[in-house]
Amino acid sequence: MRKLRVLALMHEDLVPPADVGERKPDEIPPWRTEHDVLQGLAELEHEVRPLGVHDDLGAIRDAIEEFDPHVTFNVLEEFHGSSIYGQAVISFVELMRRAYTGCNPRGLMLAHDKALTKKILAWHRLRIPRFAMFPLGRSVRRPRRLGFPLIVKSSLEEGSLGMAQASLVTSDEKLEERVRFMHEQHGTDAMAEEYIEGRELYLGVLGNLRLETFPVWEMVFGEWDDDAPRIATAKVKWDAAYQKRHGIVTRAAQDLPEGAEREIVRVCKQVYRALGLSGYARIDLRLTADGRLYVIEANPNPDLARDEDFALSAKEAGTEYPALLQRILNLALAWRPAWKESAGEE
Repeated sequence: MRKLRVLALMHEDLVPPADVGERKPDEIPPWRTEHDVLQGLAELEHEVRPLGVHDDLGAIRDAIEEFDPHVTFNVLEEFHGSSIYGQAVISFVELMRRAYTGCNPRGLMLAHDKALTKKILAWHRLRIPRFAMFPLGRSVRRPRRLGFPLIVKSSLEEGSLGMAQASLVTSDEKLEERVRFMHEQHGTDAMAEEYIEGRELYLGVLGNLRLETFPVWEMVFGEWDDDAPRIATAKVKWDAAYQKRHGIVTRAAQDLPEGAEREIVRVCKQVYRALGLSGYARIDLRLTADGRLYVIEANPNPDLARDEDFALSAKEAGTEYPALLQRILNLALAWRPAWKESAGEE
């Protein structure tokens, strides 16, 4: 295997400390993903240099010119304090004619805008929840076609930011209250979408043109009140003690209806291609009791921590963590952006 110079791009606050030290089993450090990626790349014996950035593209330019990496491994989720600028950073790396891991800028832009994503998928006749947008500064008026219950979320933020049990609303008063909360607390447009009662499923997709999928993954709510909605709130996703208390786990989906897995794979590949994604992604879905499959959202560059869904589903398929990182590197080197095409590079 060719040894590579890899520039690992991450937020300056998430560069892992030199001495990780002992930690409690239920403690999830904020730099867990960055640490796992750096450790995995070291296991592959690549020469790795972490670079923490916040709002200075010059630091990226200087590191690329000095280190001359074969590839930039992108685990940066925001720039200048905003997640929407992540695509601009990768555009900058591409303009410097350098390889990078994960999704291309156009795919990031389309998938990051949840409303635009849904419009594209609807045009492709893929089943999505009905939804409405509530821009900042506008009055909150629910379209008649949109019935309750509804889930209110940010139109741009990732990682279930702002999602809680209160995000499920059943009246116009609660809808307005939650939309105002999202506007004031997170400063983004809000989206309200039809709540789909069903199984919470995920599918990992890997590839540029030829796509591979990993086993269907499921979030299981073990000790859960039957009357409470099963939604992936921020506490459900990121609070280890809360997960343990309520028996919340993610695992390979079991006892899917006949033909469901084949349909999930077909739909998720169609989503991936419709949005022009590349590298790797996770597609989030809901499967109702009567077998209807809904696409909730597409997540290019999902969390790459060793014990998160994407890496665990890859492991279930027989791809260990370092090998997964190597495959992501290989896809980065194989991706052909416009500058390679115009230069006629092999």
